[in-house]
Amino acid sequence: MFREALARVWICWLLVTTLGWTWTGHAHSCHEVKTAFQLRQVGPLRWVPETAAPDAELQICKHQGPTCCTRKMEESYHAAARRDTLQNILSYSFELKYLILGHSSAFQDTFQSLLSFTLNHTLSLFDLAYNPIARESRPLVAALFSDLALYLHGDADISVERSVHRFYDDLFPLVYRYLVNPGLRSSSSSSWSAEGTECLRATRPDVNPFGPHPQALAQGLGRALAGGRALTRALVAGAEVLNATESAGMAKECGRALVRMQYCPHCRGLTLIRPCGGLCMNVMRGCLAGLAELQAPWSRYVGLIERLSGVLAGGHELELALLGIRERINDAILNAQLHGPHLSAVVDKVCGSLTQSASSTLESVTAESPAASVQPITELLPSTPSTSPDSHGQQHNRVTLKKRSLPLKPSKNDKPRSLKKISKEFMGYIQRYKSFFSTLPEMLCEGEMVVDDYTCWSGEDVVESYTGRVVGNGLQAQRHNPEIKVRGVDPVLVQAKEKLEQFNQEMWAEMGLGSEEHEHVEVGSGSTMETSGECDDEDGCQGSGENEDAIDRPVLFFQPPTARTRPGMSVKAAACALDSSPILYSLLLLLPLLLSRLGLDSA
Repeated sequence: MFREALARVWICWLLVTTLGWTWTGHAHSCHEVKTAFQLRQVGPLRWVPETAAPDAELQICKHQGPTCCTRKMEESYHAAARRDTLQNILSYSFELKYLILGHSSAFQDTFQSLLSFTLNHTLSLFDLAYNPIARESRPLVAALFSDLALYLHGDADISVERSVHRFYDDLFPLVYRYLVNPGLRSSSSSSWSAEGTECLRATRPDVNPFGPHPQALAQGLGRALAGGRALTRALVAGAEVLNATESAGMAKECGRALVRMQYCPHCRGLTLIRPCGGLCMNVMRGCLAGLAELQAPWSRYVGLIERLSGVLAGGHELELALLGIRERINDAILNAQLHGPHLSAVVDKVCGSLTQSASSTLESVTAESPAASVQPITELLPSTPSTSPDSHGQQHNRVTLKKRSLPLKPSKNDKPRSLKKISKEFMGYIQRYKSFFSTLPEMLCEGEMVVDDYTCWSGEDVVESYTGRVVGNGLQAQRHNPEIKVRGVDPVLVQAKEKLEQFNQEMWAEMGLGSEEHEHVEVGSGSTMETSGECDDEDGCQGSGENEDAIDRPVLFFQPPTARTRPGMSVKAAACALDSSPILYSLLLLLPLLLSRLGLDSA
């Protein structure tokens, strides 16, 4: 005890005699202050006096004795303190922002890869089984997948159900003309009328040539893609909140408190003394009171992110739904062919004659023909508006899929990462930032500002410990802050908080959760995160808590479907040898995953 007390007395005496001044005898040099002023790049060195002298113009670091500070130095200290604190805040928020933006890009790359693969998988159906309409159907399939890409990207104007039904509306005239009634296209005395095409488009929902398959596809895709779309929107919302925190200003009173904490000791020659921990916490919590107000909605937001990531990490519903588009379309076309006579009778009553004289419509038939060349579709890129008429007679901006798109981001060892792996990785990282805004003051004070020592700077003098009251986080707690008076919150942060709260409310409502469930979101609830360390994508395992009826899982057939034929009707099934298509060969690589996911794996 005696040695410890003696050590404290020795350190106090050393600080006072070596770093400070006794203010007796001759004037004291400000060389150490000038050196610190230069190292921290506070301002021009000419503003630092050579020797200490009283200065009555000081507004922040007021002192009765001689001082090494001037009014211009105070102003420079004020600017430097604000600058350094904002940079420290940005350094912490940048890590979180990079995490969100980086994984947002990874999710989009994976979505794009899945869409590109399943697009070509779907196009192979027409190339191999329905060759008469293969060329004319390519723009229709591309338009459907373009809408799905925009939907996953969070486009508010895209509806999966509307896009699917528009695809079948446009597909019906081709199926009816070339597959149901192939004689219409072979007639030499008549030609297909534009009015007939429009009639078939308009009456497709009522005639219902494709049976239940369009609605089943729309509902299945809507459910499977909803999680990916919601996660994309959530990541964008999180990035916007962080952008708002970066643009928020700092109150003048906060800058004054930072100067008292960091630079007022310099005026007395104490350039090495550190602020007390309690002083730093009060100053930082006062300066960041507006950011602390974001903690409650941010915590609920992270809970939402965890839930959405858990949906993608819990299975392969999205991948299976996209792969099942091919079979859904094939079943729909087969349904139309199998009910050809009845369908023809209904169309004749509703639309009448679908052909007209070839000599009177040569020009219109030429204009009606689709583009002669369709580029191979491998990537998703924005394009110019399509000029093909749809059922509403409007022009739609679509995302066509062409070569030379942005390359997919390479991952570790150049191995593609599935949605399951990316989601698990993201969940593991985002959990650490659930209390980001409430712990930010502690993180700032754990840096270079505060060190464990026998003495520290209390804001007024050198002391052994801080005796003031240490307040908590938030605007209300700052009413008792002894170091800083917080008069309000930056309007930018107020708006960011309101937008985040509204977004949370809307997203939780879309997910069908009650308001009380916002507060406590457990990572493993209803998901498969408990097995993240033992089960990989290729294992085909799944956790408990999944509702098998909640997701419409399309069944993928690798054998040619059979169809009953009737005299005078040409029916082609989606059948071809697997080794005749690289895409179908690639699907074999997914066979173990699909079999295990569908419960067909005998192992």
